[in-house]
Amino acid sequence: MKKFLLATATFLLMSVSVFAQKPQKLTSNQIYEKIQKLNFLGTALYIAAHPDDENTRLIAYLANHVKARTGYLSLTRGDGGQNLIGPEIRELLGVIRTQELLAARSVDGGEQLFTRANDFGYSKHPDETLEIWNKEEVLSDVVWAIRTFKPDVIINRFDHRTPGTTHGHHTASAILSVAAFDLAKDSTKYATQLEYTATWAPKRLFQNTSSWFFRGRETAFKEATKNFTKFDIGVYYPLKGVSNNELASLASSQHLCQGFGRLSTRGEEMEYVEFLKGDEPKDKNDIFSGINTTWNRLENGGEIGDILYEIEQNFDFVNPFKHLPKLMNAYQLIKDLEDVHWRTIKTKQIKEIIEACIGLYIEVSAISASGTPNSNIAVNFEVLNRSDYQMMLTSITTTLDKNTIFKGFELKPNKKLNFKETILLKTDEFTDPYWLKKEPSLGMYTVDNQELIGKPETPRTVKIDFNLVVNYLPITISKNVVMRYAERDQGEIYEPFEVLPQITTKIKNKVLIFSDSIPKSIFVEIRAGASYVNGKVSLKVPENWTVTPKEIPFNIAQKKDKQTVTFLVTPPKNPSEGKLEVLAISSGKSYTKELVEIHYNHIPKQSVLLNSEAKIVRLNIKKVGNKIGYIKGAGDVVPESLRQIGYTVENINPLEINGKNLLKYDAIVLGIRAYNVVDELKFKQKFLLEYVEKGGNMIVQYNTNRGVDVAAPFSLNLSRDRVTDEFAEVTVLEAEHSLLNFPNKITDEDFKGWVQERGLYFPNSWDKAFTPVLSMHDKGESAKNGSLLIAKYGQGNYIYTGLSFFRELPAGVSGAYKLFANMLSVGKESNKVSE
Repeated sequence: MKKFLLATATFLLMSVSVFAQKPQKLTSNQIYEKIQKLNFLGTALYIAAHPDDENTRLIAYLANHVKARTGYLSLTRGDGGQNLIGPEIRELLGVIRTQELLAARSVDGGEQLFTRANDFGYSKHPDETLEIWNKEEVLSDVVWAIRTFKPDVIINRFDHRTPGTTHGHHTASAILSVAAFDLAKDSTKYATQLEYTATWAPKRLFQNTSSWFFRGRETAFKEATKNFTKFDIGVYYPLKGVSNNELASLASSQHLCQGFGRLSTRGEEMEYVEFLKGDEPKDKNDIFSGINTTWNRLENGGEIGDILYEIEQNFDFVNPFKHLPKLMNAYQLIKDLEDVHWRTIKTKQIKEIIEACIGLYIEVSAISASGTPNSNIAVNFEVLNRSDYQMMLTSITTTLDKNTIFKGFELKPNKKLNFKETILLKTDEFTDPYWLKKEPSLGMYTVDNQELIGKPETPRTVKIDFNLVVNYLPITISKNVVMRYAERDQGEIYEPFEVLPQITTKIKNKVLIFSDSIPKSIFVEIRAGASYVNGKVSLKVPENWTVTPKEIPFNIAQKKDKQTVTFLVTPPKNPSEGKLEVLAISSGKSYTKELVEIHYNHIPKQSVLLNSEAKIVRLNIKKVGNKIGYIKGAGDVVPESLRQIGYTVENINPLEINGKNLLKYDAIVLGIRAYNVVDELKFKQKFLLEYVEKGGNMIVQYNTNRGVDVAAPFSLNLSRDRVTDEFAEVTVLEAEHSLLNFPNKITDEDFKGWVQERGLYFPNSWDKAFTPVLSMHDKGESAKNGSLLIAKYGQGNYIYTGLSFFRELPAGVSGAYKLFANMLSVGKESNKVSE
């Protein structure tokens, strides 16, 4: 269904493929819609906390029905969430969710903005959120977004007046928006921003409310709506062939890593916004009421409007190129506007329209998807004029080194022009995500460049300006350099062009566990970002650890080729933790980064540079049993973590589960959200429980509580109970239970150093056959005893745990490894203990 929805979106909208950088090929309908948007000079900004918080129904309505420039300010990139489609968590998940937001905006017609706030995980109160985020810095970013995007209207997704009733990030986003509404116009606040922009005073502020915010108070909601502004967001768009709510469903379905693939809907559907502050609209059903959204809002804009309104009223859908002379006239006038903000926006819009009306096709494709700083790259150019107008390519200019190459080519109708050039990547900057270039804090990303703050991704700097004369008037059209190629099983593919280091390195396992003092071989992969690279690579280890040899030479002839070298690392005798850091040196330059490439069909390929390092842990750990069967859920790296401490872990295909093939395992572990995402489990549960009944250990990790039955052997009710404070005190309920004593003694020390949270979606009621082992709670809340439950079933043991092992094990938390080893070993006290 998810693939169907994505395909439907592309077919219905004829839109830009989310395989990045694909040239726009607009139909006459789409050109007309862009002219309508060109003629509307009003802006709305929607504000919430995370990717997928946005109301795509309202964003699509404002962008496509009202024709307003519409933005979504997501305060975070969703780094603290879970991932239903792969193993990426934390900052890599944030990269995926950023691109999913951009894919959603490409469908619903909005634009995307961010702050520097880091999604540190679930928060139960905005006070905690704002303390961890650094309230002043995030508030300054919201002010910056308002001053640069310059919205007439701001709409909050959440209610600032109800702290503690929902996710703390949600309420905090509304609190900050309400404050920023007034601060944005005050020149004494965040004055350093005014070096780059000007103050701005939005006209009015709303909250996008619904019956959800009135849960249990349906009568109150019905009464309140009498005073709310309302819209039927089910309006039909004949030019698109879809209703607005269909469009919105397709947009929200881009959030696939959060499981948002959904059926589309049609028909009347009401949305409500509550006026909060500013100039109250005279017409309560028009949020732009009283705001001049015509060309007359700009000095000398009336003349532009006279031209463009006439084109809109008499648009020729069969021969849109006939409008070129007037469009070029309007373009010349727009370039002379004194209002820099609107001049920039409208120049970009009208250039896209001109390009589409005359069927002008321009492409710049490199022969490789990446290059290194200050190197030369070969580029193929294609230019095609598909109209009868006279056109000339006078020159091209490379934006990095400002080198202009004279061409003087006449672009004859439908005669394709191809040529090749070599361009210099005159830069020392890489094109990886800008917010990840420096080490973040728990609550904030570090971005020093004010003009980068808020941008959804690193601006593409490798561009070509095409200097043209169209119908005797000059115009410059810029294009990003991309790589275009084809695969037999996928067809034509576009990839963004990246500037990457000449050398990157990688340690496969990000956590290396030494359960004894025996040395381990550590494999370091060296990747060439250019041809003919050589140098030496070394490892830096913590005090009391040793590594041999000190350095290893490498020599790689082909770009993208790899070489693997092996070091021997010896741990100390006593427990110890630290970093293992890779350093490559070539031609006197140091290289310390790992290249992580993220590939999913619904977003462009992402190239992320992280520190090339691993956490190393000397851990005294004991275990019983060896062979573990693992049933994958929504995506985690727990199997790799268990292999680190000596277990043999086999992935089990749910389709192949039967009553016999499970018996070879010492324990069966189900990955996170397995019952949420693996439908086959409902048919195989009887075999899993038979395995337990015959003496096996079965460990079920957390599932969400939405319409799922984990089919435990005894009654078990999942809830939304969670403990978000990773430092929350843990109370032992069953001190003598083997889970806390065999083969490893679990103490208070083992609950130190946990990351992001203790756990989530704990059961809140269960059959008396279950024994709760631990108790914990967030500040000011009642005890939550459902984090770790165990029940004897037949001769074996069934364990359900909401503890966030999927975060703790990849983070190298020693106590989490010991506790997990105990869960795998339970009931095997008579067996031989391995160390």
